[in-house]
Amino acid sequence: MSELKRAASFAGKVALVAGASKGIGAATADAFAAAGAAVALIARSGDLVEARARQIRENGGKAIAIQADVGDDEQMARAVEQIVAEFGRLDAAFNNATDGPRPAPLAELDLEGFGRGIRTNIGGTFNGMRHEIAAMLKGGGGAIVNMASVAGVNGTSGLAGYVAGKAGIIGLTKAAALDYADRGIRINVVAPGPILTHHLEAAGPEAQRQAGLATPMRRIGRVEEVASAVLWLCSDEASFITGAVLPIDGGQTAGNKIAMNYRPGEPIRAAS
Repeated sequence: MSELKRAASFAGKVALVAGASKGIGAATADAFAAAGAAVALIARSGDLVEARARQIRENGGKAIAIQADVGDDEQMARAVEQIVAEFGRLDAAFNNATDGPRPAPLAELDLEGFGRGIRTNIGGTFNGMRHEIAAMLKGGGGAIVNMASVAGVNGTSGLAGYVAGKAGIIGLTKAAALDYADRGIRINVVAPGPILTHHLEAAGPEAQRQAGLATPMRRIGRVEEVASAVLWLCSDEASFITGAVLPIDGGQTAGNKIAMNYRPGEPIRAAS
């Protein structure tokens, strides 16, 4: 956390993190607090997000917890109103909440789960940006980062609901970035690959090994690495960047890694 604080100071700033109860969201809330920001943590799980905010306060930071469903526009409106009432402004936001159906071929997807994923990913990001942008315009500007995935860039079999939601977030981000590029608000999106969140931890060591082998860097990422990228995009160091999709994927979106130990005339093989 000390390195994050040196790299980008958010002293006097206010940050919102949606989907902050665990994983990447919790790590990003911790990083904002370590960098000096007052942080509002939002999640559907009130107990988990309150425990996280309490830990930040015990470590000397400023944090409040708000129980809200990002897919509910009224709840997000009240959440942003509460943040501004508590801290006086909003400078940065990370829309990280996600949901969706279990993996399955498209024709076998659970219809309710698919709708829930679209509601949370696309609807939740839209709701968040709507109210965050309004608050930031009143405060003179700000920066927003939305959470997508490499699956929303490249597509992944068996994950049509997740892919649709994340691809929709990328489209929303680009449109919103253009709408507010000349009004002091920058809006970007991160697209992580395999990251060691609670889901991958629960899958076990072999699943983690296989996920790492799927990246050219031959490892999985850490939640802190995503958090660091989010803070950089929200900082003045990224002041000329908006509408960008930043992969955090160990090289997955760059293409296939080709083995270099071959002889002229032999077929080139992708590294395994």
